[in-house]
Amino acid sequence: MDAHYYNVNINWSQDRKGMMCSPELNSSVGENGCIEVATPPEFPKGVPGIWSPEHLFTASVVSCIMTTFLSIAENSKLEFSQFGCNAKGKLEKTENGFEMTEVSIEPRVTLLHEKDRDRALRVLEKTEKHCLISNSIKSKVIMNPVLSVKDQKETA
Repeated sequence: MDAHYYNVNINWSQDRKGMMCSPELNSSVGENGCIEVATPPEFPKGVPGIWSPEHLFTASVVSCIMTTFLSIAENSKLEFSQFGCNAKGKLEKTENGFEMTEVSIEPRVTLLHEKDRDRALRVLEKTEKHCLISNSIKSKVIMNPVLSVKDQKETA
């Protein structure tokens, strides 16, 4: 497969904020595929309520987990009625300065059939192994899946 390129442009607007856009995107989330980004409020002059690089980093991992899961689940013919995933990125000061040291993810899958529980766990293991974003970062990625069967209680 040939290399793929993803274009993103950012322009400072005011204070610690800017507008980030991609000429390849056109979505209803932002005008012409744009989103406002800022320094997070934990830092001097940070702005609350706006996407930060740290949020985007975490979002990159969790969105890759979702898309990888969907692909592997489809190829594995895993029947499920719902997928969701919570993620928490951890920023710490290290000897190299501030770093995103880990991303904890909690994928939640609602299966249609109890018999698919083991297969779902295998799909999630493959997902973790093959997610190209988590394979491209040095942060530790911790997965804690939660499986349930439609109309039954959740279990890990």
